[in-house]
Amino acid sequence: MSRAFTKEDDVQAPTIIPPRAALPPNTPNYVTPRGLELLREELTTLEAERAQAEANRDNDADRTRHLSLYNGRISDLTSRIASAKLVDPKTQPAKEVRFGATVTLRTQAGGKVGLERKFTIVGVDEASVVAGKVAFVAPIARAVLGAKLGKTVTLKLGPKEETVEVAAISYEAV
Repeated sequence: MSRAFTKEDDVQAPTIIPPRAALPPNTPNYVTPRGLELLREELTTLEAERAQAEANRDNDADRTRHLSLYNGRISDLTSRIASAKLVDPKTQPAKEVRFGATVTLRTQAGGKVGLERKFTIVGVDEASVVAGKVAFVAPIARAVLGAKLGKTVTLKLGPKEETVEVAAISYEAV
């Protein structure tokens, strides 16, 4: 049937399941204790929302669409939790940048000398630029992983390089 003979309200948008943060192929899904807790809380919330959608019998088409969306999201989240490799930051070496570290970098050359950046290296699902949490697969995290306190590291930020010193490392509760 031609679209000319249908009402716009009759046409539904396809169900799209928002993707989870990508992990490069063959990369372990490292998570902090807090990151794993957040994933489990998200699963509990989604399961509760799915239960509400199942109970709603007002519109079967909407109900089916919502349930398929919830089921897809729950399936993705369950897979992510199953693949999680818990890393407790408290077990990491205190003077070396590892997963779970809160790192302070001080620019030495190639940028604004003396500028300090502070961020925490976390799992991909926990990453948030606003909260200062960077995924362990991000270029800046990969550049500093393994660096020791007081050492310099070269960062390639876009077209230019910057030399930074690892000014501080801590393993606070993430």
